[in-house]
Amino acid sequence: MEYTHLGRSGLAVSKLCLGTMNFGAITEEAESFRIMDDALEAGINFFDTANVYGRFGRGEGRGRTEEIIGRWFAQGGGRREKVVLATKVYGQTGEWPNENKLSALNIRQACEASLRRLQTDHIDLYQMHHVDRESPWEEIWQAMETLVAQGKVTYVGSSNFAGWHIAQANEIAKSRHFLGLVSEQSLYNLISRTVELEVLPACETYGLGVIPWSPLAGGLLGGIVEKEKQGRRNFPPVSDRLEKNRDKIEAYEKLCADAGIAPGSFALAWLLTRPAVTAPIIGPRTPEQLTDVLGVPEITLDDDVLAKLDEIFPGPGGPAPEAYAW
Repeated sequence: MEYTHLGRSGLAVSKLCLGTMNFGAITEEAESFRIMDDALEAGINFFDTANVYGRFGRGEGRGRTEEIIGRWFAQGGGRREKVVLATKVYGQTGEWPNENKLSALNIRQACEASLRRLQTDHIDLYQMHHVDRESPWEEIWQAMETLVAQGKVTYVGSSNFAGWHIAQANEIAKSRHFLGLVSEQSLYNLISRTVELEVLPACETYGLGVIPWSPLAGGLLGGIVEKEKQGRRNFPPVSDRLEKNRDKIEAYEKLCADAGIAPGSFALAWLLTRPAVTAPIIGPRTPEQLTDVLGVPEITLDDDVLAKLDEIFPGPGGPAPEAYAW
């Protein structure tokens, strides 16, 4: 496994990040344990979760994923010490008004609850799952500074932020002599490239490592056309999205076949060529799906292949404002 720094920090993380959203909701605990063991054995040291993961649809189960990870850590064997653990705060965890978003009260309570579920005394990367337009940055940073001072959080990151949110957050953190955001977790894949306009340039400027989520566009970039030919049935809304993008997906899968690279690995390898990207999140439901992508950091895509990808999936035209103005 290859490693890199998370943004401008000195933290070394694997170039693939293990996403755990399926644990407890789709993947049973024993299988989740096996996936985490296999990931660690393969050198993946970067695990991502959230305090609301583990739900079955919109039903109960919030926090189940963190609990599974906590029980995995409790087995010992250096598991916790080897893992760079990332979780998130923002989502609704209860029925009372202060059990969501980014008030100082919820940040403190949510952190304590995550620590208990995860059976650890610290979170390596504590990420704001969404921006909170109702809580002032002074309040948010004061709460995060307290957690860092207490040793309960080491680094702070964001998720689903706009470029100007990143700038605003880090400028205020700088005025408080605080490190601020070191990472941003964004929707980013060959089909969804909006972050190239302003989020990626903001991350480059402020030294944030980008952690792309949904790197396979919900399965569209994972060889869906070939699987369809083999008799696999696609359900809405996946089938609807496929029909809207069928020509592009077919051209993409032909390019992958010509290159001799599996479509899912191809899409992940492309992300690793993008500015500021640290590690795309892989979300295997089975150990076999994990094994299929372990070689991604070793894949090299030449300039001709990258140019063909841009022809199939045109980006927004570069960073803003050059993409749409002079």
